[in-house]
Amino acid sequence: MIQEQQTMTFSPYMELYNLIVPVDNMLRKINDLIDFSFVYDEVKDNYCHDNGRNAIDPIRMFKYLFLKSIHDLSDVDLVERSKYDMSFKYFLHMAPEEEVIDPSSLTKFRKKRLKNINLLDLLINKTVELAIEKDIIKGNSIIVDATHSKARYNQMSPKEVLMDRSKKLRKTIYEIDEGMKKKFPTKTTTNVFEDEVEYCQMLIEVIEKEEVLVQYPKVKERLNLLKETVADDLEQLQLSKDQDAKVGHKSADSAFFGYKTHIAMSEERIITAATVTTGEKNDGKQLQTLIEKSIKAGMDVKTVIGDAAYSEKGNIEYTNENEMKLVAKLNPSVTQGFRKKEDEFEFNKDAGMYVCKAGHMAIRKARQGKKGVAANQVDTYYFDIERCKRCPFKDGCYKEGAKSKSYSVSIKSNVHTEQIKFQESDYFKEKSKERYKIEAKNSELKHRHGYDVATSSGLLGMELQGAMAIFAVNVKRILKLMK
Repeated sequence: MIQEQQTMTFSPYMELYNLIVPVDNMLRKINDLIDFSFVYDEVKDNYCHDNGRNAIDPIRMFKYLFLKSIHDLSDVDLVERSKYDMSFKYFLHMAPEEEVIDPSSLTKFRKKRLKNINLLDLLINKTVELAIEKDIIKGNSIIVDATHSKARYNQMSPKEVLMDRSKKLRKTIYEIDEGMKKKFPTKTTTNVFEDEVEYCQMLIEVIEKEEVLVQYPKVKERLNLLKETVADDLEQLQLSKDQDAKVGHKSADSAFFGYKTHIAMSEERIITAATVTTGEKNDGKQLQTLIEKSIKAGMDVKTVIGDAAYSEKGNIEYTNENEMKLVAKLNPSVTQGFRKKEDEFEFNKDAGMYVCKAGHMAIRKARQGKKGVAANQVDTYYFDIERCKRCPFKDGCYKEGAKSKSYSVSIKSNVHTEQIKFQESDYFKEKSKERYKIEAKNSELKHRHGYDVATSSGLLGMELQGAMAIFAVNVKRILKLMK
């Protein structure tokens, strides 16, 4: 049963916080900055209101997840730290002597209390609203990009996951006491998953008997992670599949298996919108959604800055219709064309035809494609095939047995022509310099908040991870800009 409001905390030791947690502590400043009561309104429908024992304060549970995102800890280690870290207890609205929750409660909260809630948009909108209220966001430009996250379970086989985590645990212990090698069970030599599970369970049992050893924080963290994998994640590991994750490409020869988070960010480096998709989705197709979400969050969008992935014809038309400027370079195939061997074909402006290097002019021209669609139309020039058969330059140009010889040129639409002119403007060149900011933000998400790898399986799990990570980086950014 959920309580209608956060209870008051009475304790003779509350004054300790003023002595131990300084005024400039980040968590203290976040508590003063943000009213977390909105959590009640969002989760209340997922609780019973008239029977059962009182539930743990949902605001406290939400704050636990927020701390987990900032510090990248397992549930067990997060709760363990909240026993002795007074800044954690202050942030969680706990009395210094108050007992902490059971770590399993966090799993239940994620699965049961946050279902059917669009947490990603909710938390981003809250921080954008706060940034506007504090007069932090002053510009009307957004920068867009996508960052990838690898799927958790499919990077390695289930056996490899357990082997990797048990290896790291043993290595940590050897740094403290190399003599433990003699006490550890014999490593499995089979490829059977169940054998590896059994080995890990025996390893855990041996280590837990070493009372002094398990008190080392680095040993405890590795041990808890292995236990969590064997116990809580066993079902997912046995499936060894993330049904939502897909293969995406970072470049022509570099691929990943997982998800993409498409992000819009203000020039002040506050994330204003995000959408999470599977890895294979096209970046450019998400632009309209990111713009609309940013506007809904409170942004007045006049300029959109991105890379060539966002310069497709549909996006240029959409921004033009909505009186926005799209600062995204056109793909070279649009500005320069896909023409091959263009030094071998020259355009005769008087005849309106192309001439090959042998001096033969095209005999006819045909236009292919439809007007008003995403793809540009193409002019195809046809040459006399009988001449091509006898041509002294036919090697590499004419293919034996071919029934026709043609040369095609893509026609630039009016939309592309106007965008090419815009690319040469000083405004475009100046705004393009702002794009590096979102690359730095992607790096912060990955390296400081563990966003390079999904912490759970499924698109919903990735959205929850994204919501908490983006909320954390936005709050930290707001605090920094308020100094």
